[in-house]
Formats: sequence, structure tokens, C-alpha cells
Amino acid sequence: MAQEVFIDDASIGWEDLGGGLRRKIMAYDDRVMLVKVAFETGGVGSIHQHPHTQISHVQEGVFEVDIAGNKQILKAGDAFFVPPNTDHGCRCIEQGMLVDVFSPMREDFV
Repeated sequence: MAQEVFIDDASIGWEDLGGGLRRKIMAYDDRVMLVKVAFETGGVGSIHQHPHTQISHVQEGVFEVDIAGNKQILKAGDAFFVPPNTDHGCRCIEQGMLVDVFSPMREDFV
């Protein structure tokens, strides 16, 4: 099935990841993927790594982001870049949402 060129947010359901996190896969092909992740206050994206390049935009909320042991507080409008195979994770300080871009796409998400 070909990827739609216009994506209707309301028509895409959320996947409950547990621990106060939900994920919505917005669009992808084999080279890139766009994903929304909603966090409740206190929700944790555990430290992990993957072979994909990741760029994340803080759409709303406040997050403590850890990239390779370096921590910074980010708020709505900020972003972070994660090189491939780099440990990273976050803790949601104030309910919010991250918009993640992965290259190549995360086959493990579909």
C-alpha cells in the first residue's frame, strides 16, 4: 500500500505503550518515518539506542532529555538530534508530545 501524501491526524489511532506513553505513526516509507509520542507527566522514554538517525521536536510540554549521558531540559519549540547507535531517553516533566523523525524508518514500529 502506498503512503498517502496528505495525512489526516484524526484518522490515525494511538497505540498505548504503557507507562503514560502513547504513539501514533503518521507517515513513512523505507527512508524516513514521522511519529508522534504523547507523554503524561512523569512518563519515561527509557534509555535505549537504535541504528537510525533521530530528530525530535518538542511540540508541547517540558522534557528532561538524556543523550549519551548529557541531560538538558527542553520545552515546546525545542528539538534534539540523536546520531545512530547513541544511548538516549527522556523524562516528561510537564505533560507533552514529541514529534520524532527517523531515518531510515523504524521497521520495529510497524
